Amino acid sequence: MSQPCEINMTGMRSADSMWSAADVWIKKPHVVNKRLCGVTETEYRDVDTAELIQVLFSLLGTNIKIADISMFLHADIVDKEHETAGRWCVGVRTIIPKVNKTVECLYKEVIIKDNVGHTVTFIPFEETGVEQVIVKSSNIYQIQLQLKPEEWMFSLHALMPEQWCSDGVAYPKLSWLCTKLLPKLSRWALESKTSEFKSTLSLIPVEKYGILYQQLKEKYKELVKVWPEVTDPEKFVFEDVAIASYLLVLWGEERAEKGTTTKQSFVDLGCGNGLLVHILNNEGHPGKGMDIRKRNIWDMYGPGTHLEETAITPSNDFLFPTTDWLIGNHSDELTPWIPVIAARSSYSCRYFVIPCCFFDFCGKYQRRQCKKSQYKEYIDFVTDVSTMCGFYTEEDCLRIPSTKRVCIIGKGRRYREAEEAVVEKQRSDYIKRREALFTTSGASMNVNQSGHYRLNHSDNGQKISTPVNNWVNGFQPREKTETVRNCAALPRDFVDAVVLRVAKALLSLTERNTESSSCGDTWNTGGSVLISEVVNLLDQSSLQALKKECGGLQTLLKNNHQVFRGGGPPCKPLSEIGDIVEEILGTASPSICGIPDAPDPALLKLKELQRCVDNSGAGTSDALCPPDEPSASQHTGIAQGAATEDDIESLKRKKLKLQIKLLEIQNEYYTLKLKRIKNTQ
Repeated sequence: MSQPCEINMTGMRSADSMWSAADVWIKKPHVVNKRLCGVTETEYRDVDTAELIQVLFSLLGTNIKIADISMFLHADIVDKEHETAGRWCVGVRTIIPKVNKTVECLYKEVIIKDNVGHTVTFIPFEETGVEQVIVKSSNIYQIQLQLKPEEWMFSLHALMPEQWCSDGVAYPKLSWLCTKLLPKLSRWALESKTSEFKSTLSLIPVEKYGILYQQLKEKYKELVKVWPEVTDPEKFVFEDVAIASYLLVLWGEERAEKGTTTKQSFVDLGCGNGLLVHILNNEGHPGKGMDIRKRNIWDMYGPGTHLEETAITPSNDFLFPTTDWLIGNHSDELTPWIPVIAARSSYSCRYFVIPCCFFDFCGKYQRRQCKKSQYKEYIDFVTDVSTMCGFYTEEDCLRIPSTKRVCIIGKGRRYREAEEAVVEKQRSDYIKRREALFTTSGASMNVNQSGHYRLNHSDNGQKISTPVNNWVNGFQPREKTETVRNCAALPRDFVDAVVLRVAKALLSLTERNTESSSCGDTWNTGGSVLISEVVNLLDQSSLQALKKECGGLQTLLKNNHQVFRGGGPPCKPLSEIGDIVEEILGTASPSICGIPDAPDPALLKLKELQRCVDNSGAGTSDALCPPDEPSASQHTGIAQGAATEDDIESLKRKKLKLQIKLLEIQNEYYTLKLKRIKNTQ
């Protein structure tokens, strides 16, 4: 047996979190081993030691080296106090690789949990097409949690490490288990967080999904090379491939349950680029996609893909009595309406929706529960809508490159078809109650061209007309034409006036503090003010014009980064560390020479640099100042008000680099300072 790999679990209070961490590896190994699609599991059962041996013989055959395995499990150590049917918990999992080159072979593992010894043992074996079992004795390993003197230790043991065999997929390297898996398990055990949502692909067979996804990915991957949209092709192509794979497996299981071979029809409401419709049509499902605006890629799909450019409003004009399924893939303002449209279309109509942006029936969804995340609360709201519409509602988590990956499915009805009138009354009353939440505030919220919310009133107070709608008042679909709202379309004279006013205010703060530039001219570096103070420099008409743009004033200032810089003092690149240290330390001073209580100007400069690091990557700038030198390529830290998640991650990485640079500077600073102190002694 090998020397164990160990990790100190300082801060761990009980063994319960160990089991939750181990369950992640047992049930969802694909979150660590990216070459796996997932697993399927048998029922686990509790046994005593004698029954355990019999179970192993029945699963693995009588030729296994049961003595070695028993010793590895510590099953030979009998604790009479705990020797009950609950000591051992045994089950089998089948590992599903993303790409299985040997279709005839099934990779399986016997999972043995020792509730007394706090261990989980994995005994891998293979089943061939002739039901032959091959036990991989060389790859048996065990994860253990031990309570050593005053501390918990997480460890990983192998039965025969010198004979370990790896294929990089079902059998990862032993070094990978020690350096990758064990640290992740220890982190999960210490965090011990429970998810608000279900495990991924909980409603469909994972094996069928994995096989189909790889087939569709290979079939449609060429679209990435010819993607005509401005969106990221890899994200959107493979995301829609994953959603299509899920639906095709889900519908295949539904056909098997009903004993039919007729493929389901569908309508995708708010289909966007139409790729999901294209895949489903190509795979033999009749249906169409509808969206308010045609995309460039639509013309590339060909006549076999059915797409319509139309504005969808919740009304009797948009019912689909002959359609089997309605789809809402990030359908924004239509999301809460899709269960309603499905329920009113026909008694047999089902739906599938992936909620994204938070909309109510006639405006922006308003939070009411601070104990839940906003996303979870919105998922619960859509589920509540589905339940009120009479559906048996299920929730699942997709495997797509998106933070919003929970889907809600309404498959069957909770009531008999003869009770439709009664349930319809409940639906209508529910929608009216939700509508009253907006009408009582005096104005309803609607969506403008870019998907942002605005009051159902114009700037002069006049009411904006909404489409004729017999289901609800206040709903308005997105406008067909998308307008640019990043301040680029503002009149040039208006932009220049705002920039000049702000620049003059900054320069007036430091009129006497001029510096010489490399050209020999004097340069006023200007002062700095908070963004909130800049607002006071502008009149109401200017502020109203900026309010209509995404990010408003901050976006305008960011667009003029050659004039302004946001986020605090400038931070120089890592390549200039030597110059920075020399600038910070300067010549010998009494404070550096160790005079007690003397202010250290070099340390003050370091603290200023620290403030620069702390302010970087903050998402929204708190301060604004002009650049140090008159340059046309000054970096700006003013972020848009609605930064994407990728932008936030990028800012975090930049901040981390600045923090590393600061530590290096501090190290050089204190090293030189110590040398100077020694030289004066």
